[in-house]
Amino acid sequence: MASSLTDIERVQLLKLPRHRIRAVLDTDTYNEIDDQFALTQLLLSSDRIETEAIYAAPFHNPRSNSPGHGMELSHEEIHRLLSRLGRSADGFVFRGVTEFVGTEKQARNAEAVDDLIQRARASSPQDPLYVIAIAAISTIASALLKAPDIVDRVVVVWLGGHVLEWPDLNEFNLIQDVGGTQVLFDSGVPLVLVPCRGVASHLVATIPEFEAYVEPAGAIGAFLSQRFKEYGTGKPPGWSKVIWDMAAIAWLIEPDWCPSVLIPTPILTDNATWSQDRSRPLMRYVHRIDRNAIMTDFYEKLARFTSNA
Repeated sequence: MASSLTDIERVQLLKLPRHRIRAVLDTDTYNEIDDQFALTQLLLSSDRIETEAIYAAPFHNPRSNSPGHGMELSHEEIHRLLSRLGRSADGFVFRGVTEFVGTEKQARNAEAVDDLIQRARASSPQDPLYVIAIAAISTIASALLKAPDIVDRVVVVWLGGHVLEWPDLNEFNLIQDVGGTQVLFDSGVPLVLVPCRGVASHLVATIPEFEAYVEPAGAIGAFLSQRFKEYGTGKPPGWSKVIWDMAAIAWLIEPDWCPSVLIPTPILTDNATWSQDRSRPLMRYVHRIDRNAIMTDFYEKLARFTSNA
């Protein structure tokens, strides 16, 4: 798998255009509660982003029995969310892989993999498909392994790992599928990396804030607020929750909210550590976020959606 992009072409692809873009979202929506907010903000940003498809991603933690079970739970949660937004899931939501790519770097089959390949092949370096990934990268990595020709036709925006100077990489999206993440980083695909600890970790919210600005927003607001409150049951009065995944959406809405630099794509070792090789292709590395701008955008869009419903 190799990219044929020149350095100039790669840099151009890593510069977000100001016109409306096309995107798909890969999300482990039931893993926690932040994906629900990211998906909602994405769909309420249709003036900026045309969302073509949503992929249910696998996950395995105490909320699921296996990666495949996690994917199915995510698929169900996507349907619940769309129904509260008045959106149909037909031809829009696709099941992702049920197994991680793993150390053997084996492509897995799924309808989401096939859909991504088809959409990517209909794209071009001049009009790329933006692949927003806020989960283990297994579905995206499978598509890259099955169809390496799509590498130059997509831009992957992935929320995963921690900042490069963080002492460990024990981050859920990355650590679930180290092999799949290696496929992503070694593929040469134009990549925007949004780290978790040190960057997205600043995107916090509280129950009183959501009661004021989210809960009144009709069926979708009540649903999101309920999810947030359920997660905060039994927490102390000063509790806040990171809404990690909204950071990836935010870069696509307004890159000024997510300052970034171009750096060589790091190497992910088998021991889940970062290693550097300055000859590697450039990627865009988000190093800070404007939490207030991102949350204000979300609250304002929720209020407009409710008033127009």
